[in-house]
Amino acid sequence: MTTKPQLKLGSHLVPGLAAVALFVVMAVVFLGASFPDPQGFAEGANITASIGYSMFNLGFGSVDGESMLAAFEIIDLVLVAALAGAVLLARREDTAGQMRTILTDGGRELKQTLFDDEEGDN
Repeated sequence: MTTKPQLKLGSHLVPGLAAVALFVVMAVVFLGASFPDPQGFAEGANITASIGYSMFNLGFGSVDGESMLAAFEIIDLVLVAALAGAVLLARREDTAGQMRTILTDGGRELKQTLFDDEEGDN
């Protein structure tokens, strides 16, 4: 017979409540912010060069650098998430339950495990 899960109250609940409170604060700020109307780029504007100029604050570009900020931050978050995911996927637990990276020794340890080779030279 199955029973319903019960909520365990305690100190481990505090980080979750803090995350929910932070989400609420960020949602209120985001929904309350006023954004300007979207605008396109001028005909023949060199967007790539303008991004390079705005990175070094040179002011030569034909496109204003602040218009790229939201897209840059979104791409930044996606790339950081992909990097963290790649690191997470590259780790593996051994038989003792400890985390270790895959093939950091050039595959010698894996070769010894698979072929029971003491020296790992074959």
